[in-house]
Amino acid sequence: MRAAEDVVDSTQTGRRELVLAVRELGKYFPIREGALQKIAGHIKAVDGVSFDIAPGQTLGLVGESGCGKTTLGRCVAGLTDPTAGGVYFGLDSAARDRLDSLLAVTAPTAEQQSELEDLTDRHRVDRMKGDSYRRYRRNCQVVFQESFASLNPRQLVKDIVGRPLRVHREASGQQLTARVVELLDQVGLGRQHLYRYPHQFSGGQRQRISIARALALDPELVILDEPTSALDVSVQAQILNLLHDLQRERQLAYLFITHDLSVVRHMADRIVVMYVGQVAEAGPTEALFERPEHPYTQALLASSPDVDEETLNLQPLEGAIPDPARPPQGCRFHTRCPVATPACGWEVDDVVRWLEDVEGTFDTLRGVTRRSAFDAALTFADADSAQGLAAALRSGAIPGSMQTALEELKVDGNDVQIRFTEVDEVQLTTRGPDHVAACLLDGGVARPG
Repeated sequence: MRAAEDVVDSTQTGRRELVLAVRELGKYFPIREGALQKIAGHIKAVDGVSFDIAPGQTLGLVGESGCGKTTLGRCVAGLTDPTAGGVYFGLDSAARDRLDSLLAVTAPTAEQQSELEDLTDRHRVDRMKGDSYRRYRRNCQVVFQESFASLNPRQLVKDIVGRPLRVHREASGQQLTARVVELLDQVGLGRQHLYRYPHQFSGGQRQRISIARALALDPELVILDEPTSALDVSVQAQILNLLHDLQRERQLAYLFITHDLSVVRHMADRIVVMYVGQVAEAGPTEALFERPEHPYTQALLASSPDVDEETLNLQPLEGAIPDPARPPQGCRFHTRCPVATPACGWEVDDVVRWLEDVEGTFDTLRGVTRRSAFDAALTFADADSAQGLAAALRSGAIPGSMQTALEELKVDGNDVQIRFTEVDEVQLTTRGPDHVAACLLDGGVARPG
């Protein structure tokens, strides 16, 4: 992954302060097998993601289900600790720049290491303690996707919205009630709703209660995890307009997690597109909609009814998202990409995935002996199956770019020796002002002249 400043830089509003800086964030979940539950691998839910969020800015985080959006949001909220990298809160622009320069040093001196440790202890969320952590907790609030599940069904609205104020000792008694009423008024509810339970409200009203609770402590950052996906279209518009108005009044920063491109276009100043745990493309909202540079972004746009597919020559997305426990090499999107090249990272696992999709044809595969991700021997139960795979790989049954990347294909009894061209992971490259994409092609898909 490229340096963080190349991924998503802060807004150009002239503000020095940053609300949040995410640097090379990774979250891996262990895969345990056997009676002793030994770790056999890891699911890389988030793998090297970086971005900044400034006051008054909305950063949209989009991608398919399973791409790591919610896990990333939980790491930012401090609900789960990252495996690698970190989430930094309270940095100004000078401290952010210094942090980036220290993180880029491969062999830091003792003085540099000490300075980095000091910045980490003071600003990285999972290392914060005492007053620093309490400050972060009150300034980072979450509105969850399922409002009914996130509200205590046994508590009144007065207690739900007022709880953050009581926990942080901001108000009590009549003052607490007055603050709760004020918050409810801000989100379109009122005093008459104080003594009702969550089940007595509609979905849109419950989401308003969640927003009121999130705003109780006047936070700097609100994480919105699919806040409107379960709502009717008319209610969606009300909630989005409410969030927009509150942001304008309070200079709130939003991390807006969604799969709905029409919603994120309405809300976000910048967008980060995630695929299998990594950033596929990032940039200003209108730049991504008017000129998407990554084939995955183009495929997402092709699935949106608000985008003119013919103008952009977009192709809809096909196939299933790869297993994050064994993400594809090179470009992670190459297994589904309509314009993949031989240099995109074809590997042995692509052959294995292809065999898994061919039902009953090559079910005699007995094992894979890997010398590397690009070089391995596939062992079959009989020589006929080995010959059958070799014949299929030489035919048009596989993508042409995959066939071109195949440097060696040799049958030795029940074994098939396969070696592909070895490539490095595709890095994010600049495509325009504050616009980057992880693709080897210029523009992903050729557009009509």
